[in-house]
Amino acid sequence: MAVRISCNFDSGSIEVVSAASPDAIRLRLRADNASDFYQWFHFRVHDAAGTDLRMVFENAAGAAFPDGWPGYRAVASYDRRHWFRVDDTRYENGALIVAHRPERDIVYYAYFEPYAQERHLDLLGRAANSPFAKVYSLGSTVEGREVDVVQAGRPEGVPVWIVARQHPGETMAEWFAEGLLERLLDAADPMARRIREHACVYIVPNINPDGAVHGNLRTNAAGANLNREWRSPSAERSPEVLHVRNRMERTGCALFLDIHGDESIPYVFIDGSEMVPGVSAATVAQQAVFLDSLAEASPDFQTTVGYTPGRYGDEMLSLASKWVAHRFDCVSLTLEMPFKDNALLPDPLTGWNGARSKRLGAAMLQPILKHLSVG
Repeated sequence: MAVRISCNFDSGSIEVVSAASPDAIRLRLRADNASDFYQWFHFRVHDAAGTDLRMVFENAAGAAFPDGWPGYRAVASYDRRHWFRVDDTRYENGALIVAHRPERDIVYYAYFEPYAQERHLDLLGRAANSPFAKVYSLGSTVEGREVDVVQAGRPEGVPVWIVARQHPGETMAEWFAEGLLERLLDAADPMARRIREHACVYIVPNINPDGAVHGNLRTNAAGANLNREWRSPSAERSPEVLHVRNRMERTGCALFLDIHGDESIPYVFIDGSEMVPGVSAATVAQQAVFLDSLAEASPDFQTTVGYTPGRYGDEMLSLASKWVAHRFDCVSLTLEMPFKDNALLPDPLTGWNGARSKRLGAAMLQPILKHLSVG
């Protein structure tokens, strides 16, 4: 019995080699639309209820981050709202193998819980309706989509910038932004109120909407890795970064957060800017206070496991958080969340997911307020 598989929808991505039999489905991970990066997948299987599926992703060894496969479990959903982990996911002999017996005829599989463009527009709509925020476009992407920013607080307040989803496949970043925004715009939340009184917060929930729609892992529609474009962005290759940088030059920046996901490390962690040329001892001290405050606000966060110090060479100042730290001498951080699970507080059903990302986003208000009081 042949199996029908489709991916012609928002962020859909897969190549079907063979689906002649449900227990021998052969797949290939599809590369970003204009680059060789690949790891993201999102597709739908039809008429699958009660059928034993065995899906082999044959080119997994050549993915952007093959170290991310060991210990990874794919996510699945019947309604695109509730996602769960597929326990029988394994990496063997260079192939990712997912075995599952769906309970419903239609089932979706993805690398991580997707964040749809329609949900993105709904988030912007809710923010635009808030009395505490306004939404406007910073400019257009390569393909003409808008790079929207939500501005909340006093225009003359301390400038705080938060950018999510430079890498479009890291959808947990926009889930994080949604959680942060919902709390920041909550009229009944005293922490949010204090931040709005003292700061002007600029949140870009999705700086790479072209890549998100295409189902890209890491690049925009022109094939640019936006988190390597900050030193010299161009209107042709990386207008998304150029728009944000231009506005940031006008507003200034006293705190910058760049929100990401990490394929390999099963922890929530932050990569700081203490190694960046020109960053003062006072800023490094403020960074330490910020990290301590985030650890108090969320047990999901830790400071023991993270990236190796000094991992960036000449490309350092092309990264968002490093360029901002160098340009403004402010606390400027890259937050990473896991594609797998958080080894500190594992959840066998969902692993790390959208809801947990939202909770972490909401918890971020505590260190932001602490920074405003000590900065």
